[in-house]
Amino acid sequence: MCKSLLQLKPVTTCFLAFLILFLTACFPTATPAPTETPTVPAPTAVPTATIVWFPPTPTFTPFPTSPPASPTPDLRTGLGALILEDTFSQSTDWDLNITGAGSSAIGVNELTIAFQEDSGYLYTFRRGPLLTDFYAEITVSPSLCQGEDEYGLLLRAVSDGDFYRYSVSCSGKVRLDRLYHSQASSPQPWLITGSLPIGAPSQFKLAVWAVGKEMRYFINDDYQFTIEEGTLPSGSLGLFAHSTGGHSMTVNFSDLKVYEVHP
Repeated sequence: MCKSLLQLKPVTTCFLAFLILFLTACFPTATPAPTETPTVPAPTAVPTATIVWFPPTPTFTPFPTSPPASPTPDLRTGLGALILEDTFSQSTDWDLNITGAGSSAIGVNELTIAFQEDSGYLYTFRRGPLLTDFYAEITVSPSLCQGEDEYGLLLRAVSDGDFYRYSVSCSGKVRLDRLYHSQASSPQPWLITGSLPIGAPSQFKLAVWAVGKEMRYFINDDYQFTIEEGTLPSGSLGLFAHSTGGHSMTVNFSDLKVYEVHP
């Protein structure tokens, strides 16, 4: 009967819909076999590390309002007895000079190097003692200077052309020169320092610690630099000044002290 109905000519839309429903009833749809739902095992708890949100700490100690700064190590080690104290009261202790540009002279407890308008270089050596390992300090008081005028200490001097020259400038710089067989070099070129007053008048202290090849330099007890230089192992002390010219220059030196140093 179902095949007869399929051979019918086209009918109206309503009749076709009825025919489709009728054919569906003639061929029943197969029902799929039921499937088993797999059994999922219950999750096993995995142990985890215990989180310490607030780890134990030592008992809180309040910080001071201004934490104290760590002290700078004192590099003037091994200082011993005072072996020389010069109050600049005896002119015979120094080789003083007078030139056309300037002069060096002993005043009231000070040695003064002065220039007029001309440029020039003046130095004076102390007549002993010869020093090898030592710590020396001296007070320096420039009363007239400017720009690149310079002055300072001569160290381990053995002749007019063999010594170390520890220089500071009126512009606030410091350096170390070496004269060896009258040939100059600079183991420490000009270095700007915050320890040095700029210009004049001013007053400060220069110092050097020397043991063997090692020499440490200070201004107002502030460490500046270290040079290891063994060309001149010993010698006497001296003072110098260098004027660039065009103005007067005067520098006073006082209160020289030298201590022995035990390596």
